[in-house]
Amino acid sequence: MPKPLKGLKVLDLTRVLAGPYCAMLLGDMGADVVKLERPRSGDDTRGYGPPFINGESAYFMSINRSKRSLTVDLKHEQGQQILGDLIKTADVLVENFRPGQMEAFGYGYEATKKINPRLIYCSISGYGHTGPDAKLPGYDLIIQGEGGVASLTGDPDGPPYKVGTSQADIVGGMMAFQGILLALLTRNQTGKGQKVDIGMLDCQVALLTYQAGIYFATGKSPTRTGNRHPTIVPYETFRCKDGYLNLGCGNDSLWRSFCEEAGLQALTEDPRYRSNRDRVENADELRTVLEPVMMQRTVEEWIKALRSRGIPSGSIQSVQEVCEHPQTLAREMVVGLQHPKAGAIRVTGVPIKLSETPGAVDRPPPVLGEHTAEILREWLNMSEAQVGKLREDGVL
Repeated sequence: MPKPLKGLKVLDLTRVLAGPYCAMLLGDMGADVVKLERPRSGDDTRGYGPPFINGESAYFMSINRSKRSLTVDLKHEQGQQILGDLIKTADVLVENFRPGQMEAFGYGYEATKKINPRLIYCSISGYGHTGPDAKLPGYDLIIQGEGGVASLTGDPDGPPYKVGTSQADIVGGMMAFQGILLALLTRNQTGKGQKVDIGMLDCQVALLTYQAGIYFATGKSPTRTGNRHPTIVPYETFRCKDGYLNLGCGNDSLWRSFCEEAGLQALTEDPRYRSNRDRVENADELRTVLEPVMMQRTVEEWIKALRSRGIPSGSIQSVQEVCEHPQTLAREMVVGLQHPKAGAIRVTGVPIKLSETPGAVDRPPPVLGEHTAEILREWLNMSEAQVGKLREDGVL
């Protein structure tokens, strides 16, 4: 079946993670994504590692499948002209330069919409294109800290921590993907493109949800609670006989079922623990009651018993265990590809499952400049001689 974005032409001027992740999602769904890179060095993440596989960065390959690579020197006058010609034929442009850099190339949003009024122009930056911090650089670590997430992550008595994956970048890329799709829907109605301005800090603020709600309601800033939830109890990590277990009693019915399984029925009638509100107010005391009970069984024993009653619970799996888990494999969330240099590789799959027009991972991450001549022929109708001359002049 045709993928939902088949026929869409995307110009990917991004590097590192947030932008490449967004463009990868577009490519998975069928868009022709052309990744424009610097000659010789390419995307910064081509140098991120080890590990490398036959010289190819595992980091780069994890977020740049479903694309073709075109190398162009944008500091060269002819390179900037090529960029302009590509923009004329593109449906979507994604860039994550620091605000002002695209204007320096002569292709900021105001200039590009004059040469291609239908273009969806997506800019991803640390702080967005307005506000007093707009021109500051933004990397994931910095944005997780400035967006409040690090202040909520980690042991209550320890230092703040970032999330174990680059979630500020990834969420920024996901929001950009959504914004582009919304702009495309609007273009179908109006015939006009528009700018999509994604600030990674904005995305972190949006993630605060109930934590921000706690502050708005109380005037007090929430702080780190480890794996405990500020408004649901028990909803946390417990130590068992042989490891750790996550338990989530998200309502009073689940709490009663848990107490039955754990032999703690008396707690359901105790006024300190009868309702979720009671349990939140007496969370520390309740934990001292639950901890020794949880230590009486292994993780597997608890999970088997709890899941038989429909109580949400799970183990703490390693990345290896997740990538080899039957559920992961059944959902095609690990995909094998054949890379021209790295050979047989595996990447994560497409999480959005569409019944009629599904996306798919069927193009491996590109070698630097692998498709330069091919793209210039297809998008700009250049001849082999023209491409050869550009190579001689150091443009490609």
